[in-house]
Amino acid sequence: MKNEKLIELVGVTKSFGTEQVLKNLDLYILDNEFITLLGPSGCGKTTTLRIIGGFVTPDTGKLIFDGKDITNLPPNKRQLNTVFQKYALFPHMNVFDNIAFGLRIKNTPESEIKKSVGEMLSMVGLSGYENRSVVSLSGGQQQRIAIARALVNKPRVLLLDEPLGALDFKMRQDMQYELKNIHKQAGITFIYVTHDQEEALTLSDTIAVMNQGIIQQIGTPEDIYNEPKNAFVADFIGDSNIIDGIMVKDCLVNIFGVNFPCVDTGFGNDKPVDVVIRPEDVILTSPEKSDMKGTVTSLIFKGVHYEMEVMARGYEWLVHSTKMEPVGSEVGIYVEPENIQIMHKPRSEDEEAASVDE
Repeated sequence: MKNEKLIELVGVTKSFGTEQVLKNLDLYILDNEFITLLGPSGCGKTTTLRIIGGFVTPDTGKLIFDGKDITNLPPNKRQLNTVFQKYALFPHMNVFDNIAFGLRIKNTPESEIKKSVGEMLSMVGLSGYENRSVVSLSGGQQQRIAIARALVNKPRVLLLDEPLGALDFKMRQDMQYELKNIHKQAGITFIYVTHDQEEALTLSDTIAVMNQGIIQQIGTPEDIYNEPKNAFVADFIGDSNIIDGIMVKDCLVNIFGVNFPCVDTGFGNDKPVDVVIRPEDVILTSPEKSDMKGTVTSLIFKGVHYEMEVMARGYEWLVHSTKMEPVGSEVGIYVEPENIQIMHKPRSEDEEAASVDE
């Protein structure tokens, strides 16, 4: 059975001064979903999170939670908790007292507190740490204590605002797996904010890619990566070759004077398009096997693959392959038709205005 909608943002706008940060945003989030709001700085992802949390009020639109309008409900009345990049643990309290803090504010009986804190420590993999000073813990351990403190009050939703940003690379990777496990055990909705594409792809059931206050695309990690809706998404999620092309006709696109079979239809004939080809989908062949010939100009060993740059017809193609071609090699370029993504070119402001006038 599919999870039900838990949260809906309907027509939400928000400006700070003269800058419009969110533009008529519509978004729904499912119960028990792990959704990531992903985008560059200033895209509106943190503002969206803060509106859900009740820390910011939208200028227009409404926030629905479990079928009820909570747009103007204060944060402490909402069934959610927030974990920030700065964990805000109490340094004068031990681990147990940090986690128990919210329960004690509610005058929860000590026997229940002991049971709940023990459950949370087990969930985050820190059983036996009750009496440790929080300042003696590693960054990853402190983050898990912050998550346990947020979850002990049994919220319906956990908001996570770039929570791994302060950790080093290895610890960040380890915490990604921890977060996935914690989400599975907690059985609640996680709403995660990050600008890190790898983090979003690793953690999420659903990703909403944002830019300039607008959701550019929403879907599973596989959809976002393999079927980007526009050049911004393709460029922001992973590496891409984004090339000017001409859609000759259905299933045939011209790139720098060379025709490539593809699988896309409905773009018209002889129309300018954006062509997106992932570097791992570029196949290097012998020069005589392709009309798109080039020269390898750069070679870097990345561990799991070689990263090469190939200059062909004035464009520097990015190529990822387990097979190495030395710098200076003459090569041909081939791409399977299903790995060529065709996109409409963004419309200019004049074109947008003309369509409105019509």
